[in-house]
Formats: sequence, structure tokens, C-alpha cells
Amino acid sequence: MLNHGQVVRLIFGLKLRELRQERALSPAELARVCDVSVSYLNEIEKGKKYPKADKILSLSKALDVRYDQLTSLELPRRLEPIGELLNSKILKEFPLEMYGLEPARIIELIANAPAKMNAFISTIFEIARNYEMRQEHLFLAALRSFQEMHDNYFEDLEQDVRAFVGSHQLSTAAPFALGQLERVLTQEYGYTLDRETLGRHAVATQARLRSVFQPKTKRLLLRPGLSRGQQAFVLGREAAFNYLKLTERPYVNSSTQVSSFDEVLNNFKASYFAGALLMEEESLLRDVKKFFGAKKWQPTLLLALMTQYDVSPEMFMQRLTTLLPRHFGLQSLFFLRFDQTDATAPFELTKELHLARLHNPHGNELNEHYCRRWVSLRLLNDARALPVPDTAAAPVTVAGAQKSRYFGTDDEYLCFTLARAGTPTQVALSVTVGLRCDDNLKAHVRFLDDPALPFRIVNETCERCPIPDCESRAAAPTEIVRLAEKAAFEAAMAELVAGNS
Repeated sequence: MLNHGQVVRLIFGLKLRELRQERALSPAELARVCDVSVSYLNEIEKGKKYPKADKILSLSKALDVRYDQLTSLELPRRLEPIGELLNSKILKEFPLEMYGLEPARIIELIANAPAKMNAFISTIFEIARNYEMRQEHLFLAALRSFQEMHDNYFEDLEQDVRAFVGSHQLSTAAPFALGQLERVLTQEYGYTLDRETLGRHAVATQARLRSVFQPKTKRLLLRPGLSRGQQAFVLGREAAFNYLKLTERPYVNSSTQVSSFDEVLNNFKASYFAGALLMEEESLLRDVKKFFGAKKWQPTLLLALMTQYDVSPEMFMQRLTTLLPRHFGLQSLFFLRFDQTDATAPFELTKELHLARLHNPHGNELNEHYCRRWVSLRLLNDARALPVPDTAAAPVTVAGAQKSRYFGTDDEYLCFTLARAGTPTQVALSVTVGLRCDDNLKAHVRFLDDPALPFRIVNETCERCPIPDCESRAAAPTEIVRLAEKAAFEAAMAELVAGNS
């Protein structure tokens, strides 16, 4: 990440080059007047060097500007977007090295072509403003790209989990014993667990916060009524923050406020650690192989596997996305999570991961209607339709699978979905893992050709879908109509220009 000194040097160099060019001075001419070498002046303009006070004074006199004007961090108007970028948290906090990018290289790109970089940055900022993108959107997108770069498997974190288990002599038998984590947190890390306060806090109750950590007192507040698996995951994350020494972290479990990329990354690492802790790698691999080896598709087997580890649908499916690419070679994988706040609300795509970057849908936030032919939404509706004894009852979880082919393509996927719903006024969700149907998948999944597996032609959203007479359509194909009208207009204009009409 760029530090303050690098930013100061780069801004000084950009201003110096801008002023020199405004005065039609070559590097050699300015260097001669200021009694410095051309190579030294070049390093200053590229942000690699920062001159001493006497040289700054010489440069200010040669360029006929005030000393403080030259040393201030304000850039000329046409370079303001670059200054905005350099002074933002994006470059200051973004771990460029994680992506193999050297900060010095970024500086060099900006310094070598400031006008072009300025235009590019202005374009990015304009797009961000038009789509109301916030900083956390960029950080979360960067995290997804980081996951995709590594096929969502991180050997170092898997080894950290094994080391943690060994050093604390923990049992990883499923389901993971909750008391083990309570002991580590309270005895080794000095935590106090509070399972009552959040239940009495109106805002926390309304926001359905699962946990809040109070760093001054090391008190961990847990919402009353959490399942054993949910509690274990929260405690596992807390153990990870401490064991991995991740100091920059969120303190509220479901907070939407993101202050830095390090916070986003550390939260991901802690969550990955917790999932790997509760679902031990070798054990889960053996169980998944048995599941894939069944002759027929049986949803009860998928539910039994999740129940065996006593985790939530999302925790279970997220863990699958870490192991399937690494151990089964299933890199063409996607993960989707849909939420519905109540039975009358629209479906929202709230989490996604596309390891091969080939798949739809994407959370484009266009307020369109996602395809009802997806097993993700069909199963969510099925879960909503099941009877719930009372408002205090645990949500109902159902499992389903479907082979889906995207309309107009040869892309076919086997999609597994777990959906959970309670009463009509409660939040419901579905989580889906999609695996591309190819020879590799056929080699691993014995029931892939089971005729009992539903098959559907699917698309992205109703507004963009030309499938005729769709029985599941929730909205008219307005985008298809608009594109057809545009194509007809362009064809008519082409004929007019050619003189054919």
C-alpha cells in the first residue's frame, strides 16, 4: 500500500512536471537553472525523490511560483482526480502487494502519463458516482477477485487451523464441541461471554445482530436464541482474530460499515478460519466423496451432511466452495446467496462468487426480477410454503438440485441449493453452489445423469430474457424490447445513409 511519504513525493513530482511544461521548459533547461542533474530532476518528477529545501527554493524561483505553493498537496484542477485517488483510502490502504502490484510501479504509471491516468481515473470516479458505488463496494469486489485468484482455497489458513487445533488439543469430531472454543476464549484470551445484553437492546434486536465485541473489556455479546452452530462460528471467528493477530477488524457481526480493506480482508480470513475449524478438511472431504458417490440424487443426503456438522446452510455451502476446486478440480464454480426480508419482498442477490468468471447471475443491482426458473428461488418459495408451528420455531431448511442451462449457450451447471425460511414475516435465504457439467464433474458425481434431477433452461432476469411463454415470468421482457427497437432504428438509419429508402 502507498504510504504518506510516497504520496507526498508523487504529488510534488506531478506539480513540478506540470509547471515546467506550462513554462515550455525542457528537463535539461530547468536542471541547468537549478544546478541539478537531469537524472535527479527526472527522479523528482516521477515521485522517486523529494528535494531538500534549498533545491525546492531554486525550483520555485525558476518556475516563478511561491515555495509553499510548490510544496502544498493541492494539485492543479486538471489533475485533481489523481490527487483525490492518492489521498483516498483506496491506494493508502489497499494491499497492492497481495495482487503482485508494486506501489512504485503504480507511481511510475501515474507519473509517466498523468494526463491519460487523470482521464482514466475521472472515468472510474464518474461511473462510481453514477451507480452510487461506495468504498465498501470496491473493497468487497477486490476481495472476491482475491478469492478467485486463489480458487478460494488458502493453504496458509488451513495450516493455521491445524496448528491451532494441535496447540490447544482440540477435538475436530463433528459437530465441533462449542465448549472448547468457550474455554480458549475465556481462559487464554480473557473474554467474557454475555448471552443476555443483546436481547434487551432494541436496535440490536431490530437489526438482528448476532454478536458485538467490546474491545475495552473483551466482552463478547451474543444474541439470545442463536443456534449452536451459529454460536460456534462466532466464537471461531473471535479465536481467529486473536490467534492470527488480526487487529484491524469489525466489532459488529453484521455491520455494513467498512473502514478499510484490511478490515474486510481480516474479516474474511477469520470467517474462513472458523469454517475450516468447524468442518475439518479431511473429514468433510471423505463425507463429500460419499455424497457424490450415491447412485441417485437424494436431497436428504445433502441435508444430513449439513446436519452432521451442525452448521448453517451458508456456512456449509461456503466451505464446499473452498474444497471443491482444490480437491476435486472443480474450478468452474459459482456461489450465490439470495435473501428475502419477508414473503412479499423481492429477492436480493446479496453474495456471489464466480471462480471461472463465466457465470450469471451477477448482483447488478438493476432492480430487475431474477429468473424464477433457478433452483435458488424455487426452493426459497418451497421453504416459505412449509408450515411453521409458531414464531419461536426454528426456521425450516430444504435441499434441492437442478441442472440448468443458460438460454442461448451451451453452459450447463449442476446446482445444489439449501434454503431456509421461518414465518412469512421473517427473513428467508437460499444458498447455491453451481458446478459446470463437464467430464471432470461426471467423473466425481455419480448421480449427474439421474433422470430424477430436474433440468431447466434459465436466464438472468425476466427483463432481459427472450424465452417465449415462460410459465415463471415475473416481469415483461422490457430490455429485450428496447434492444429490438434500437436494432430496428439503427438498421433504418443505415438504409437511409446508404440511400436504399
